[in-house]
Amino acid sequence: MNDHRIRSIVFVALFTALTVIGTMIKIPLPTGAFVHLGNAVLLLAVLLLGYVKGSLAGGLGFAIFDLLNGYATEAPYFILESFIVGAFAYGAFLLFKKRPQTIWQLGVIGSVTGLAKISMKQNKKTVLLLYFGSSWAGGWSAAGLKLPATSIK
Repeated sequence: MNDHRIRSIVFVALFTALTVIGTMIKIPLPTGAFVHLGNAVLLLAVLLLGYVKGSLAGGLGFAIFDLLNGYATEAPYFILESFIVGAFAYGAFLLFKKRPQTIWQLGVIGSVTGLAKISMKQNKKTVLLLYFGSSWAGGWSAAGLKLPATSIK
């Protein structure tokens, strides 16, 4: 193995561990959900390692957290979500030619990433409610009622 491949593996493992640790630091919300720093680590990993390696590190970190904390059925979803949210983050990063120069440009990248996360959560909850027999309009609106807690994350 050459140095570059070893360095890549180490960085993916490092950001995987940072994602697990960031997700372990939980601030509970009244809705039963919790706020954590795992999504910020995912964004940082995508910006520093690139789309594939950063999304892989974030997805593996979320999956490990889920497996360790009794959310094993959620693990595959969060790997997929990490790649989709990572794609939006990397796409916004490419808008600035991989060189954001000002705070507002970083804010745009963070906002695009946040909107992608919120839409993924909305779609997940809608599909879940449709699976349990809700109508499309009922599922969409009921899922939307939980969005304020998601936006805090």
